[in-house]
Amino acid sequence: MKDNSRTLIALLAGVAAGAALGLLFAPEKGADTRDKLSESLKNLGDSIRERAASEIDNLSDFKDKVVSKIKDKIKTEEDEYVDGVSNV
Repeated sequence: MKDNSRTLIALLAGVAAGAALGLLFAPEKGADTRDKLSESLKNLGDSIRERAASEIDNLSDFKDKVVSKIKDKIKTEEDEYVDGVSNV
C-alpha cells in the first residue's frame, strides 16, 4: 500500500509538472497561461487531498479491526483464566 501511494504521488507530480511546462511554453497570453497553471495546481491539490482522505479512512478502518481483534483476544484469555481458576 505504501508503494502504491508513492507511485500515485509521483504520477500526479509528473502530470502536474508536464502540464505546467506545457502551459509555460504554449503560445498564449501570460495571463491565460497563469490562469491555466493555477487551475492545474488547484486540481492537483484537490486530488492529493482526496487521496490523503481516502488513505486516512483506510488506516482508520485498519486500526478499528486491529483494536477489535486485540479486544477479542483479551476477552478470550480472560475467560480461559476465569475458567481455569474456577476449576481449581
